[in-house]
Amino acid sequence: MASAPLAVSLGDPAGIGPEIVVKAWRALRQTGPAFVVVGDAGVLAAAAAEVDIRLVAGAAEAAEVFGRALPILNMPNSAAAHSAEATIGWIETAARLALSGEAGGLVTAPIAKAPLYAAGFNFPGHTEFLGQIAPAADPAARGPIMMLTAADLRVALVTIHEPLSRVPGLLSERAIVNAGLVTARALERDFGVDHPRLAVCGLNPHAGEAGALGDEEGAIIAPAVRALQALGVEAAGPYPADSLFHAEARTRYDAVLCMYHDQALIPVKMLDFWGGVNVTLGLPIVRTSPDHGVAYDIAGSGKARPDSMIAAIRLASDIARRRAA
Repeated sequence: MASAPLAVSLGDPAGIGPEIVVKAWRALRQTGPAFVVVGDAGVLAAAAAEVDIRLVAGAAEAAEVFGRALPILNMPNSAAAHSAEATIGWIETAARLALSGEAGGLVTAPIAKAPLYAAGFNFPGHTEFLGQIAPAADPAARGPIMMLTAADLRVALVTIHEPLSRVPGLLSERAIVNAGLVTARALERDFGVDHPRLAVCGLNPHAGEAGALGDEEGAIIAPAVRALQALGVEAAGPYPADSLFHAEARTRYDAVLCMYHDQALIPVKMLDFWGGVNVTLGLPIVRTSPDHGVAYDIAGSGKARPDSMIAAIRLASDIARRRAA
């Protein structure tokens, strides 16, 4: 598995995915990690031409071996629904290559949710879709759990793409314990952390201030922390989120368990806006992705930075190597 190339799904062909994939290929072609692209060969070749990258002979054609050609190529800067079926197919094909062992892991370029929803895609995003394709093998700690990494910070989420108004109702002791177990086990298996330390965020300002600003901490989160401790996880909290992410605080834990999307993603993007990586925990396959979206506003302009895609490819390779050891 460590020697197999990674599979990179091309993402929304109207976004910056094709551009950052070919730029990542240029950056990594001498040193690796090796990867194959699952997507449309014409889209890939067009993206390379736009940024003056000459693909090696046969590279664009090789991408089509594991891809589906689009009947009509997208123009950049548009969320065209006609490409949605192909985009979904690329993700599924790449995931199944990882499941079979033909690929060492999966790296997904960005997708836009609106055109996929219009085409009948019934999942909030990549994470949930991959959870159906590659369900977790461990019933006691079930993925998928989303983690974001940037520099020396790792954050895992209990709820992901949910309206903020729904988050309190979705929190439960069971969900928090599951996310904590998946995160702790992934830190050991995938990141080489021998004795993982989890810091658990509160939900409310000042972590509820003893119930004065909300009771979720006392009723749900603190019992979940105690349950994690009883299961052998070194967990602590709930802590106020506003004092948990500065440099000194980051020395006291290996990952933070966050209750909702922006609580986790704002500190990651403040710390390393260009180089953050999204990692899906608790799956039988390795999966990473850039921590940004399709950026239709700059698609086709040659301005997209590949830093996050390069970091995602390197991290997927590192995790695959640890799993194979």
